[in-house]
Amino acid sequence: MGKVGVAVRRTHTVMESPLGPMTLVAADGLLCGVYMVEHRHRPALETFGPADATSFTECVAQLTEYFEGRRTEFDLPTAAQGTPFQQQVWSALREIPYGETVTYGWIAERLGRPTASRAVGAANGRNPISIIVPCHRVIGAGGALTGYGGGLHRKERLLELERVHRAVPSVN
Repeated sequence: MGKVGVAVRRTHTVMESPLGPMTLVAADGLLCGVYMVEHRHRPALETFGPADATSFTECVAQLTEYFEGRRTEFDLPTAAQGTPFQQQVWSALREIPYGETVTYGWIAERLGRPTASRAVGAANGRNPISIIVPCHRVIGAGGALTGYGGGLHRKERLLELERVHRAVPSVN
């Protein structure tokens, strides 16, 4: 349910990507999920609603441009569901520049909660809109790659893609 007493219409589609199939989910036309195969915290398929690719044309186009190295930012309406703290963390993730990484501690400091690195990590891990809300750009304090809902091998590939294409002009 969205607003009190109003049902939310969910739809989904699956797009092919260099990381494998990705399931895109929308609620009332707003992107609310980007999930990879074997994604940690992926909701059950039956909650995604019927398959309907028509709502995802722009999202697929922007993700394709990203994977081709021609897009560094996304301009899509989203509706991620989460706690107020998770929403703050996800908002901070959108501020991390393309091709750069920050630590969980950096985000905690930015939110004015310097001792909340672990809570930031938990919220980061629950980000339902992978890539578009760039949780892959967060690393451990020592520079190590740490957890990623889509798997560390995919996080590594995303960071490498951004390093390689960082100097290439974008379409946005």
